[in-house]
Amino acid sequence: SAFAKRCISTSSVMHADLSLTFASPRVVFYNKVNVKQVDVPGISGCFGILAEHVPTIATMRPGVVAVTEEDGATKKYFVSSGTVTVNADSSVQVLAEEAVNVSELDPQSVRDGLSKAQSQLSSASSDNAKAEAQIAVEAFEAMSAAI
Repeated sequence: SAFAKRCISTSSVMHADLSLTFASPRVVFYNKVNVKQVDVPGISGCFGILAEHVPTIATMRPGVVAVTEEDGATKKYFVSSGTVTVNADSSVQVLAEEAVNVSELDPQSVRDGLSKAQSQLSSASSDNAKAEAQIAVEAFEAMSAAI
C-alpha cells in the first residue's frame, strides 16, 4: 500500500524533499541541497530531521551533525555549537559557530586538548575560569566521542 511505501509517514506527499543549508562563518557545506536526513546534537538531545518535520528551532551543543545525502552516503561534521531551524516547507538551516568534517579531527590533538582543558578546570580559581574550562572539557569530550 502507499502507506507502507512511505514507512509510516503521515505525509500526503509520497516523496518530499528536505532542503539543507549548513554553514559556519568560514565555510558553506550545503547551500539549499536536497538530502534524505539530517541528525543534529540538540541541547536537549540528538534528533533526526526528515522531510516534513514539524517546524522547530533548537540550539546545538558540541557534537556531530550527520547528513544522509540523496545517494545514501552519510557525511559527518563536528560542530561546536549553533542553531538549527526547521521550516514548514521542509527546508533546514544549520548554522554552526565552528564546524569541521570529522575526518579532519586529529585524535592526538583532541587528546592533548582534553588533557589541557581538564588541567585548567582542576586549577581554575574563579567562577569564570571554571566555566570556560568546563566548556572546553565538554567540547573536547564531544570531539573525542566523534572520532
